[in-house]
Amino acid sequence: MNRAYERLLQCYDSIKDRIPFTPKIAIVLGSGLGDYADGIRQDGVIEYKDIKDFPVSTVSGHKGRFIFGRVEGVPVVLMQGRVHYYEGYSMEDVVLPARLMKLMGAEILFLTNAAGGINYDYQAGDFMVIRDQITSFVPSPLIGPNLDQLGPRFCDMSSVYREELRKIIRQEAEKLGMNIREGVYIQLTGPEFETPSTVKMCRILGADAVGMSTACEAVAANHMGMKICGISCISNMGAGMTENPLSHEEVYETAERVSKDFKKLVTASVIRMGKEITDESSVL
Repeated sequence: MNRAYERLLQCYDSIKDRIPFTPKIAIVLGSGLGDYADGIRQDGVIEYKDIKDFPVSTVSGHKGRFIFGRVEGVPVVLMQGRVHYYEGYSMEDVVLPARLMKLMGAEILFLTNAAGGINYDYQAGDFMVIRDQITSFVPSPLIGPNLDQLGPRFCDMSSVYREELRKIIRQEAEKLGMNIREGVYIQLTGPEFETPSTVKMCRILGADAVGMSTACEAVAANHMGMKICGISCISNMGAGMTENPLSHEEVYETAERVSKDFKKLVTASVIRMGKEITDESSVL
């Protein structure tokens, strides 16, 4: 058996008896959404440290646990704290949580993050629905022996972020009176912020927002056949686009400032997506 797949099964076997229900949607909580779980009905919590051979986030503000709960009746699993490549973990470690949530039964992966805006039409505090991504600057999580039990050796990447899910997010944003962007997310390794020349390069390549997570998780989830959507909170403008130096504090300040609206948008979108899954299942 493939070592990575065997490890994934070990993680699942170590917690399967503690999973209270089959989640429909898996939500990765990025900066500004860390306390999102406080506002939903919770049915169970599993700490990362209690999962056999599971990576633990070392970043401040990332609690490191799965929370099982219901958003207006929609069963979800929340990833409260993600693992980043820049922490020194392998890419296998970084995407292990997403793969594990698929084994739990989640059909949709809802990714969120704080990102730097590199499109001059954007401003700090904007929300951007991720339409597509660029992952050329980080290792693919699919490198190495293919996990045939999870997906094909060469998986299609032509529509990673599902249009039907993006449409739901756009429609719910409109109902809430929010102006929402839609663009391309590019993942770099970090942890250093980008130089002005790197930001310019990313813009030339066609990216609208840059960050240090998310895209690799989407690759792994897409490989497994999950439906994927994502929202970036534009926490700051890229280096060289303003006179201000970049800092982690600025990222968190912006994320906290707009977190109330972010939570409203995620909640409304999850409720709609949960209903759509139920409707589709009833037809099959």
